[in-house]
Amino acid sequence: MSRPAPIWIDHLPTGRLIVEASLWSADLLNLAGDLARVRPHVDLLHIDVADGHFAPALLFFPDLVAAIRKISGVPIHVHLMTTDDILLQQIDQFAEAGSDLISIHVENEVVRDRALDRLDARRISAGMVVKVNTPVARVAPYLSRLRFLTLLGTEIGVKGQGLDKKALDRLREAKRLITATRTMQRIVLAADGGIRENTVPLLLSAGAETVVAGSLLFGAPDLLARLAWLHAL
Repeated sequence: MSRPAPIWIDHLPTGRLIVEASLWSADLLNLAGDLARVRPHVDLLHIDVADGHFAPALLFFPDLVAAIRKISGVPIHVHLMTTDDILLQQIDQFAEAGSDLISIHVENEVVRDRALDRLDARRISAGMVVKVNTPVARVAPYLSRLRFLTLLGTEIGVKGQGLDKKALDRLREAKRLITATRTMQRIVLAADGGIRENTVPLLLSAGAETVVAGSLLFGAPDLLARLAWLHAL
């Protein structure tokens, strides 16, 4: 299936929560089945990529994105958690695989400007992610080049953690920075990590437009009921 046009972000919902499904929490032995269950109901598919160095996990690979692209027209958001020396190569590989949005880290200091240039050249929407202990203000010089800004609410690359106590204030700060940025294009503010039934309303009230929902979706006893609840927020 073909990827959405580059303006797809401007057509994401504004009157409700944008639902972003993290495939890290899907049933990896039945990934096609889990994709089929969520595909009609979610706005984005979130695929984490980690090299075992920048983040402790080892996740996912370009061929997976290419396979998902063949069966799904839902926009694919790839979150790159990789060291500077391989970041540009990873951008090329995941762009060619069919990604619609690729987020790099503000902590990729050596190559982040070149990475954004590479995304521009490939007409891939650019996002940036901020680790839980990195000052939010470090993204300010880059906001005019971004379509997504994601704040981590837990330590990078580790599942099952509780939401950091600073997460809500950090989202409010990010929202202020986005509001102050002089750009005509929409910048979506996302929260990733510590996403639970009790934290989602708090994250939205602090300014998040989307949450990266993993076990909240795929671990729900009733997936459709959980999706209906998220859409109603």
